Amino acid sequence: MKLVKVHITLKEGVLDPQGKAVQGSLNTLGYENIEEVRVGGKYLELTVADDANIEHQIEEMCSKLLANPVIENYKYTVEEGVTQ
Repeated sequence: MKLVKVHITLKEGVLDPQGKAVQGSLNTLGYENIEEVRVGGKYLELTVADDANIEHQIEEMCSKLLANPVIENYKYTVEEGVTQ
């Protein structure tokens, strides 16, 4: 078994209204050194059976379903030897 950790974030330049709201609130609370907050994103963990093709499969999963490649970037890690 392997554990795949997928991090999905908004691409640079994509509007993040939630991030702007958090930044404004932090500034209002006196944290005026905060210049930008990005909130948009997802974190997923997939437990998968050993497969020599897992990297290719994860790339397909991310580009076809898990992330929107038009507005999101993704990166992932595969950890070996995960037991249930």
